[in-house]
Formats: sequence, structure tokens, C-alpha cells
Amino acid sequence: MEDRVNKRSGSSPGRYMIETDQLTKWYGDIVAVDHLDLRVRQGEVYGFLGANGAGKTTTLRMLLGLIQPTSGRASVLGAKPGTEESLMGVGSMIETPAFYPHLSGRHNLMMLAKYTSTPLKRIDQVLAQVDLSKRADDAFQTYSLGMKQRLGVAAALLKDPVLLVLDEPTNGLDPAGMADMRVLIRKLGSGDRTVLISSHLMTEIEQICDRVCVIAGGSLVAEGTVDELRRKDRLLIRVDQIEDARRIVAGLVGEQSVAVSSGVLQVTASNQGEIEPAWLNARLVAQGISVQELRWDRASLESVFLDLTSGQLRQGKRGQSVIYANGQHQESREVAHV
Repeated sequence: MEDRVNKRSGSSPGRYMIETDQLTKWYGDIVAVDHLDLRVRQGEVYGFLGANGAGKTTTLRMLLGLIQPTSGRASVLGAKPGTEESLMGVGSMIETPAFYPHLSGRHNLMMLAKYTSTPLKRIDQVLAQVDLSKRADDAFQTYSLGMKQRLGVAAALLKDPVLLVLDEPTNGLDPAGMADMRVLIRKLGSGDRTVLISSHLMTEIEQICDRVCVIAGGSLVAEGTVDELRRKDRLLIRVDQIEDARRIVAGLVGEQSVAVSSGVLQVTASNQGEIEPAWLNARLVAQGISVQELRWDRASLESVFLDLTSGQLRQGKRGQSVIYANGQHQESREVAHV
């Protein structure tokens, strides 16, 4: 993953394929998307992570021109969403793909190709990309859910888009289908194509994406690479004399970095280079503390997600804090989410 991210980081870093500025959508007195600022760079796989109902699909619909924002603005491929200039280079799959059930996968794609003036030779190419060539002439209604999702991705690829937008592409799939879809998305995003993928599944985003934004209650709460969002590592120390050990370690690294949970001493660091476990172990032993276990525990994206969105999922919280990869915080507009 790191090699892929590093390679991508040098790919047109100054060009944004998607930009939003204070993008907002109200439905009556309910705010679905709240002053959202996004920047999606060329050539990256960008994860749009949030719980169900967080505002992900509403945002994607605005980016495709399917619905209009209440306020704010958005730019897709340098043009207003929904215009010919933006849609020419975009392929998308929003929610569950819909096809004629009695037609084969190939004939469904032929209809789409004719409608979009796409050369018919692209059909075999995209079927091969999503590994559906062998079932291309079977009726859509005979496809498994995973095959239906892959045909939806094939349809999104017909125009050979520079920007691919996928909304919950693994939704409803079994573990094997999810694994196949992850492999496909990584393959599709391996070149200069930009992929925006929304999901509520932390494992999916963690394995696929170069950068991630976390949305809760329609608001952006964090953005960065997976490693940046994890931010801190914890050194777990198991000892018998827990209070004595806590006092000693707090004196060495600072009270704010030390906690006790479930009988285990936890020492938090911004990165593993900040704390030398062997040094801490030696200091504890020198003070008569018998150390039974000492190991690093890196926060999962799931735990980070829960920490970031705790209390903010449409519970009327005001003044949410946005955390960026550089560690800076920015207070959002105060608004009650319902």
C-alpha cells in the first residue's frame, strides 16, 4: 500500500478532479450535507467513509448533477456537476445498479454504449476488466449479486472515464465477493484514473484507498491517509504493580501520555519512534517492576472512525471539529443535526 501511495503522490499533485466549497444540502429542516469541503487529487483512490445516513450518497448525487445543492459550489473535472464537460470524463455507479433482467450483460452494455455514443468495441474490453467475459451472454437475472455489481462497474467504465465514482460497491456482497471487488478497484485505480469510493466499511477503505475523508452528520470530521488518520500508536505494558509502573512511566514520558485500561498500562505516542520500548523496560526493571508483556498496538481505522464520529452522528452536536492530516483543527459552523 505504501509503495502505491508514494507513487501516486507524485502524480499531478496540484490538479483536483473534484472540489467542493461549503457544499450544503437541506431537505426541509434536515441538513443532509453540511458545508462540505472536499479536494480529490488526480490519480488517487479517495475513500469517502461514513456511517449509513452520513450524507455520502447525497454528496455523490450532487457531484454528478443528479440533485442540486441548497448552497455552496462544486467542480468536477473543472466544470459544474451535471454539465456535458464534467460528465464526459466521469463513470459512476450510485447505489444498486439497474439493468434489464431479461437481457444479457453484453446486450445491456450495448444499449448503454449506443445511448452514450461509445464504440461497441469497448464492451468486450470492460467485460474483461471486471472478469465477466465468460458470463457476458447470460441473462442479467441469472447473475449473482457480486456479478451484478461487477456489471455495474463495467457500465461505469464504458466511456473509459478519467474519474470513476463508486457508491458502496461491496454493499450486500459475501466475503468472497467483497474481496473480488477490492481487487478490482485496486486494479482500476492503479494508473492515472481517479477513483472516488464511498463506503461504511472501514476494512474496505483501509485496504483500497490512498486518502480518506470521514463524514458524520453531513460534515467532514477528518481527512488524510489511513496512517495519518490513525495518528497515534499505543505501547501496551502488562505488569503486576500497575500503579507503581504508571507513576514511573508518567514521570518519564508525561502524565498526559499514560493511561490504565483493563489492568494494562497504555503509553500513547504520535509515532513509534517517540518511545523506545527497551529503554522503558529497563527503567521499570531498575525500579523493581516485573514486566510481563510489552508490545505496540496500532489503532485500527475502525477505532479511529468511532473516536472521530462519537456523539456526532446526527445527535444535535454543535461546533464539530475537523481534523486534518497535518494535525490542525478547524471548527465548523454551529448547526444542529437532526
